[in-house]
Amino acid sequence: MKYEPYQPLTFEEAKENLQWRIGTDEMIAVELKSSHKMIGNVYMGRRDFEAVEIGYVFNRDYWGHGYAVESCEALIERAFSNGVHRIYAECDPDNKSSWKLLETLGFQREAHYRRNVYFWRDEAGNAIWKDTYVYAKLNG
Repeated sequence: MKYEPYQPLTFEEAKENLQWRIGTDEMIAVELKSSHKMIGNVYMGRRDFEAVEIGYVFNRDYWGHGYAVESCEALIERAFSNGVHRIYAECDPDNKSSWKLLETLGFQREAHYRRNVYFWRDEAGNAIWKDTYVYAKLNG
């Protein structure tokens, strides 16, 4: 949750969010084949110009086992075979695990935006600005 633009959800918020996730084809649950336990999700949101944005969140207990790579590779392959031209991701430069995963998947860093977004404010109400890396992978 450290790098996500939202706080942990209450039970009621989680129920509402789950309904959205079930009702969209943009959120894909990732489960272990052996036990069918859900261990994370991958997001692939449609954007303009035949592009999609990819994102992912995995349970910390399953980091470093290749599940994110395997899941993302399958979805990237499917997206490209369905005519997607470009897949991109945005991440916090401090989230080395995330941008290293993107590089492992063959994405290239296209931009480093400085202090371009904020999700939180400090006690005085001032924006807490964050940098953003943009990575992309092209079809073909």
